[in-house]
Amino acid sequence: MSTDSVEPGHGHSPAAWTAVIIMLIAFTIGAVAFYFSAAVIVWASAGLAVIGLIVGWIMKRAGYGVGGDKYTPKGH
Repeated sequence: MSTDSVEPGHGHSPAAWTAVIIMLIAFTIGAVAFYFSAAVIVWASAGLAVIGLIVGWIMKRAGYGVGGDKYTPKGH
């Protein structure tokens, strides 16, 4: 088995982490708002979750995703 190859990971990239963090914040805000029956904030947090997906996609297209030219895989 060669040690020269580095597994690119399963979403361990700046694009993936940024998208996940934005979406976790959105879901947390949405859950708290749902508990307090703040429908407008629940819908705004749903929009923020979609923005998280879009940001991740844009960052991937910019080269920060797994296999991108600006991404450097880290060894485990």
